[in-house]
Amino acid sequence: MKPFRSRRDTPAPHDLRDRIAAWARPQLDEAADLEPAMPVEDRAADTWEPLVIVADLAAGPWPRLARAACAQMVTAEAEAEEDHPSSARILADIRRVFVAQREVDSLSTDELLHHLRQDLEGPWAEWGRKGLGPRELGSLLRAFDIRPGNVRLADGTQRKGYTRNKFLDAWRRYCPTVHPVDTGPGRSEG
Repeated sequence: MKPFRSRRDTPAPHDLRDRIAAWARPQLDEAADLEPAMPVEDRAADTWEPLVIVADLAAGPWPRLARAACAQMVTAEAEAEEDHPSSARILADIRRVFVAQREVDSLSTDELLHHLRQDLEGPWAEWGRKGLGPRELGSLLRAFDIRPGNVRLADGTQRKGYTRNKFLDAWRRYCPTVHPVDTGPGRSEG
């Protein structure tokens, strides 16, 4: 596989983006009103609903295929959680935090812990006596050879924290169904 080159590789995805936008634009109002039947519940349904709505609008085999993929991937994630309860869970939940923070390059340990503890469905607020702390987080992540270091934050300050690229391999291996990882242009797997 050739490395990504902007001049050569950008036109095709931009053309696809423009064609999808042209198809979707007249359907936005209808899409906003849809409440599709979902094969899963709770957070998984919230996560998958936009894709299922697009599949419903596309019609043909897409509604069935999207729901089958949704059910299969959510089941695989649940099975991974059963096999490795805290490890797979912490990786999946950290993946969700990075996605929610728009794939920032790094997060301070404090910010990452804050977001993990805010998840009402996660165990992190009640982990130990005071909720998941920096040491416990470090211990959970050490099994994946992920360690904190000095990170530069968006505001220019430097703190102890975690960089996104340190998680890429673990996310692909242990929680591939949670917001698949794409290094994409400008992203590297350092």
